[in-house]
Amino acid sequence: MAADAAPDNGVVRPEEVAILAGGCFWGMEELLRAIPGVLDTDVGYTGGWLEHPTYHDTHDSKSGHAESVRIVFDPTVLSYETLLEDWFFRMHDPTTANRQGNDIGTQYRSAIFYTTEAQRETAERVKARVQSSGLWAKPIVTEIVPEARWWSAEGYHQDYLRKNPGGYSCHYMR
Repeated sequence: MAADAAPDNGVVRPEEVAILAGGCFWGMEELLRAIPGVLDTDVGYTGGWLEHPTYHDTHDSKSGHAESVRIVFDPTVLSYETLLEDWFFRMHDPTTANRQGNDIGTQYRSAIFYTTEAQRETAERVKARVQSSGLWAKPIVTEIVPEARWWSAEGYHQDYLRKNPGGYSCHYMR
């Protein structure tokens, strides 16, 4: 799960957590893990009402959860603002409600689950800036909501595209 990184030689690095949803978590994880400053990724479910959800539970909008990626990153290398503006809003289509490519349902919604008030403010500012940039012709529908309970996905979903290099992904940098 951890991004490829040099040994830390006992140096404690600052860490921040971002929780992002933008369609199938397999493709998002694969793009996110390659970003300099990303230390670790975990795919899972958040934002719903069902306790201990499984992959099966998230489909057909049965649990309210979004397929999401929990990203641990070093803010001295990668700012939250850069993570959102240069990566998140470019790796999926934030203008389609509950859909990415052929994947349809509330589990594929675009959402930012902020962990601090500073993250909320940054997310709102970046969303407005991206909307006015002209990159997306339609309105951005990305939800910006407080973090919810995190449920890690089953083991076979972790690092899925590394284990299955020919696997499906609708994510690419736009």
